[in-house]
Amino acid sequence: MKVVGLITEYNPFHNGHSYHIRKAREICGADYCVVVMSGHYVQRGEPACMDKYLRTDIALRSGADLVLELPVPFATGSAEYFATGAVSLLDKLGVVDYLCFGSESGNLSCLSFVASLLSEEPEPFPSLVKHFMAEGSSYPAARGQALITYLTKYAPGTAPAPVDQIQALISAPNNILGIEYIKALSRRRSGIRPITIPRSSDYLSKTLSAPFCSSSAIRHVFQSKSSDSQATTQALKTVRSCVPREAYLVMSENYGSRLPILADDFSSMLLYKLLSARNSDLTDYLDVSSDLENRIKSQLTGASTFSGFIDAVKCRQYTRTRISRALLHILLDIKVDDFVRYKENDFVPYARVLGFRKSASPLLKSIKHNGGLPLLTKMADSQKRLPAVGLDMLGQEIFAAGLYQTVVFHKYGCRMKNEYTHGVITLED
Repeated sequence: MKVVGLITEYNPFHNGHSYHIRKAREICGADYCVVVMSGHYVQRGEPACMDKYLRTDIALRSGADLVLELPVPFATGSAEYFATGAVSLLDKLGVVDYLCFGSESGNLSCLSFVASLLSEEPEPFPSLVKHFMAEGSSYPAARGQALITYLTKYAPGTAPAPVDQIQALISAPNNILGIEYIKALSRRRSGIRPITIPRSSDYLSKTLSAPFCSSSAIRHVFQSKSSDSQATTQALKTVRSCVPREAYLVMSENYGSRLPILADDFSSMLLYKLLSARNSDLTDYLDVSSDLENRIKSQLTGASTFSGFIDAVKCRQYTRTRISRALLHILLDIKVDDFVRYKENDFVPYARVLGFRKSASPLLKSIKHNGGLPLLTKMADSQKRLPAVGLDMLGQEIFAAGLYQTVVFHKYGCRMKNEYTHGVITLED
């Protein structure tokens, strides 16, 4: 049995994702495809535009055999935390042979070189990072500048490609995630082999160009049409050529009644949480530095929406994604101490099944036999199957899901099943 693992968000699912599943199975000769997917919230610090159950259904119909949920503290974390959590989950299943990810580079040798250097942090690399951050650069920018300076001044000729190519490589978002996946696999001494597939579409482009486009482009269409009740049909027609038939059918069935969900739909909840915590130490929350805390508190009465608050706080030192992620951690009550505990307990302590194909029963049996963590299919079983740290993490998931379900109800009048009553999605072949 050969198994390939994919780390995904599917926010939303498009033709590029379908290609990724097909190509990953083909390259790896995989019998089964395991998908680790973000739940109701994603790594850019926003709610997913479609809930996790709709996205799970689409993934299964598009070639995935098993969909597992990446717990919300990792799904909303930095690239490093996102990768660490997802790789931990795949590795502890005990059955995954390959991790296949998309990258702008497509050059595994270069990605592995950078991953190794960032893991080892040879002198004076850490000092260079601090230097560039002191000059006002964000951490990702400072790390990139430090890497180029190190390769040019302190280790010339060591890179497997020209420095300008390395510079371009570390500025692309999918490359950055790929580097973090490789780092996480190396640190775990995992037997999972990384494989990368070149990605051609721009990760952040807001332009639709069939047949392949970015999820950002589809979300942009949804966002621009969401305020016009007459534009539903036009919005769906616009994205139809960029998504598989299975995805289109689910989108069209639920558009305007269950999706899209946008960050600004959480504005009232966020502003209430910020106002109620105005005298608290916000640095207790993940990704909130003391400087960012001051900027957040200074803008408490200056904005009325989630996106407006980000605009008010944004500066050179903090990217929109970093600010959005910090605000989401405050809203979802995800704290630094949580991550300390998760790290001490080897990150992800359970594998929660969102959905599977009936034909994948041999895969599930193999995970139960070889895996090093509980395979959770019934929430009612969690109390007797999970350690204390697992129950705490699952509790965060239940709380975050409750907020999302509340927003869906107030926006569309759709009452979603809660985490205990929804059940696992199964697909007959």
